[in-house]
Amino acid sequence: MPRGQKSKLRAREKRRQALEESQDLVRAQATEGVGEEFCSSSFPCCKVISQSLQAPVSCCNSQGLQRTTSTTTNAATVSYTRSNDGASNEEGPRSSQDPTATEPLHRSPLDEKVFILVYYLLYKYQMKEPITKADMLRNVIQNYRNHFHEILKRASDHLELIFGLDTRELDPYKHIYVLINKLEPNCDGRVSDGSSLPKSGLLMLVLGVIFMKDNCATEEQMWEVLNMMGIFAGRRHYIYGEPRKLLTQDLVKENYLEYRQVPNSNPPRYEFLWGPRAHAETSKMRVLEFVAKIHNTVPSAFPTWYEEALQDEEERAVGVVGRGQTLRKCIQS
Repeated sequence: MPRGQKSKLRAREKRRQALEESQDLVRAQATEGVGEEFCSSSFPCCKVISQSLQAPVSCCNSQGLQRTTSTTTNAATVSYTRSNDGASNEEGPRSSQDPTATEPLHRSPLDEKVFILVYYLLYKYQMKEPITKADMLRNVIQNYRNHFHEILKRASDHLELIFGLDTRELDPYKHIYVLINKLEPNCDGRVSDGSSLPKSGLLMLVLGVIFMKDNCATEEQMWEVLNMMGIFAGRRHYIYGEPRKLLTQDLVKENYLEYRQVPNSNPPRYEFLWGPRAHAETSKMRVLEFVAKIHNTVPSAFPTWYEEALQDEEERAVGVVGRGQTLRKCIQS
């Protein structure tokens, strides 16, 4: 090949490499911008996902919601609690000092992508904007597209366990995704007002505590578990607001929980039960599946409660059949 042609080819190759490098730089800056935008302006509470990517959790064991290790929720909620500079100190049951208060660890590049994708998906959820694979690849994943499924899976786990949101692929051909609240009756239903972060994750945990305490948890039992999750009565939480008010007033008013005095208790003691809306919008099996996922296991790993949940599913099925037969009789008559 003539020397002149070789020089032209080398020059062309250098221009191509320079163009690719500049495009990579723009994409990297775009990713950083996405992270900053969603973490600072839209969701100024980034420590929750950051620590949940790496720290262990305390939640429950086969004897009930007690102490053991898992993957996500405790570090998440603890980091929110510790990040609130203006936390109040109202009276209320609380445990000793937070044992998980440690300095954040370094995140790997893949962890960083999970971290940003969680906030990207939350932003889309709150803005009620469509979520597509193409958008996630372009705006967040970028050079890590070969790890797309792993990143999406990990981000989905965080959304489920912290915020109570399930990630589902709505259109497998166009790869359109939707975030669905774990509580029915519709995809837009959320245990919060439209401007705040979803609280269904905490509610599912609370329902799990009640279920595993013979369907009736005392206030002391409830706060013992929540304290281990970094959630304290009287201490404002970035996602959940003031937890005592949320549990004893807001969720009671919305019929998700019952909060009543323990019979014949003197001095008065109080307990939590499932409310009618919780019975209507979820089930013992769904709650047990949520608890099992916290522990990276399956519902049958809790045999006592699994048996009760199966019985509950059977009773619900019989009830549905019975209502259907009654409806047909009414129509025929």
